[in-house]
Amino acid sequence: MARGIHGILPIVHTPFTDGDEIDVAALKREIDWAFAQGADGIGTGMVSEIMRLTYAERIGYAKTLVELAAGRGSIFMAVGAESTKQAIEYAKAAERSGCDAVMAVPPLTAKLNESSMTEHFQALAEAIAIPLIVQDASSYVGQSIPLGVYVKLLEKYGPHKILFKPEAAPNGPNISALRDATGGKARIFEGSGGIYSIDSHRRGITGTMPGVDVLDGVAALWRALERGDDATAYRVYFPVCGIVTLQLQAGLDGFLAIEKYLMVKRGLFPSARRRKPYWWELDAETERELDRLYDLLQAALR
Repeated sequence: MARGIHGILPIVHTPFTDGDEIDVAALKREIDWAFAQGADGIGTGMVSEIMRLTYAERIGYAKTLVELAAGRGSIFMAVGAESTKQAIEYAKAAERSGCDAVMAVPPLTAKLNESSMTEHFQALAEAIAIPLIVQDASSYVGQSIPLGVYVKLLEKYGPHKILFKPEAAPNGPNISALRDATGGKARIFEGSGGIYSIDSHRRGITGTMPGVDVLDGVAALWRALERGDDATAYRVYFPVCGIVTLQLQAGLDGFLAIEKYLMVKRGLFPSARRRKPYWWELDAETERELDRLYDLLQAALR
């Protein structure tokens, strides 16, 4: 069974130096802070700018995460790529480095039919011994995954090998459809940044994969939901939703720009540098609204 693949599993943001290299010192601060907030593990994903990293950086990232986590929780690596061969190579490297699972989106540039997509994920699952988290990130990038692909993978490999992170719209009904089609066996994670956390939790998800930027809020929200404390859950939920709503206005670049702005505000990153190219920048008015929402979140957590 996958070690600790449940609960609060934030997706780390990748800090960069002025020389556009991965800032390992800032990454360590981020990971230490994440575990201090009660994270059950950490991983990489789209908001890690994983598709903007070089081959060598992606291979080395897994080893770095395992070392920096130092046994405090489970580690998973995003291994999505444009070919099955590439994804398998990234997955094998993650497994060799000591990761507990990998997570993969379908290829972004190929429009796959259900059969081809199933074959892609089957090849990836069979290439490694650790679990595979099948991610549909189509709400902001790539193509959606048909329900039939999920069902076939789960029937073939079981719930300890195959896990799911469905982010296609409509989020809640899709979670319920997967749950019902698999008789409740599917282990499902939500990745909405917190905006669908309450609705998703009520639909029986296994865990949440937020960004680190609002992890204190999402972790408090998750714990409140787990103990049935709706008053606390909703109090924390509303400022989290306000922040994520601003992120949604510009797709993946919106998430990246705002998340890194907040990481700098928290003192975890020295700069909000992103890998180029990107098309969206924060303006002063958005920054001021983020500052107000951040203050509301901190007040809600007291």
